[in-house]
Amino acid sequence: MALQALRSSGVAFRKILSHFPDELSLAFAYGSGVFRQAGPNSDQKNAMLDFVFTVDDPVAWHSKNLKKNRSHYSFLKVLGPRIISSIQTNYGAGVYYNPLITCDGRLIKYGVISTSVLVEDLLNWNNLYVAGRLQKPVKIVAMSENVILRSALDKNLRSAATAAFLMLPESFSEEDLFVEIAGLSYSGDFRMVIGEEKSKVLNIVKPNIAHFRELYSSILQESPQVVYKSQQGRLEIDKSPEGQFTQLMALPKTLQQQINRIMDPPGKNRDVEETLLQVAHDPDCGDVVRLGVKKSLVYGSLKLHKMWKGWLRKAS
Repeated sequence: MALQALRSSGVAFRKILSHFPDELSLAFAYGSGVFRQAGPNSDQKNAMLDFVFTVDDPVAWHSKNLKKNRSHYSFLKVLGPRIISSIQTNYGAGVYYNPLITCDGRLIKYGVISTSVLVEDLLNWNNLYVAGRLQKPVKIVAMSENVILRSALDKNLRSAATAAFLMLPESFSEEDLFVEIAGLSYSGDFRMVIGEEKSKVLNIVKPNIAHFRELYSSILQESPQVVYKSQQGRLEIDKSPEGQFTQLMALPKTLQQQINRIMDPPGKNRDVEETLLQVAHDPDCGDVVRLGVKKSLVYGSLKLHKMWKGWLRKAS
């Protein structure tokens, strides 16, 4: 599987992991503290280390972590592991974060997500919060033999490449592809259009072309619709209606449904496959997919915001 190419053998990451309960189906580190970035986040030495821990049983994991690392939690620790797990699962993006923790002399933050929630996001792009991070290079610190999770991780990478293919012209460079992929999870973020953050994607990709290549090269070489000239760093993609329809049908469910909402006239109620066939013949197919990604993320963000406000009202 492509993701395994970026497994980390770093002792520093494993030492940090040793401070937490063992029952992890996946643990990875990400961000500017792990991979060099250009621009304002280029200081790796002092950057915070970001982790995500994936667990099969959040209640059991938080229960053990409260015993080992009670000081990591906010006032919610007094409510116990069941309430913490409920907040994690039912509000926000399905991730519970403990930020600003000092561990082995490094400042870290870590998020906890259930394996089932992560698998759903990887397969369907429900909100792309963690799935989006896993479309970019990460350091895999621990991974179980969970076949369903491993398959979902691979599918997420293939989906990211497919969405990018649809938004790119017939011929493009590796860098063009990786910029599109890295930008997917930022598509609904207004900061990527306004202000300093608009260069963030380029700052992530340019210093890490080799890591992106490790992550995606086998997918590009295996795809029957791609001509991958690895020596030149160039690619060509099938832009025929038939080729684009095949790619559209391989997109995650949430994105397909959003494209259907964009293209389906009121009252017609066409099924998704019929709409995707129409889009495949549309000269603006790439723009439709881009809008679909953006609307999916904006819709997901609004839904998560409403859920969080609802929890705050209940808690007050």
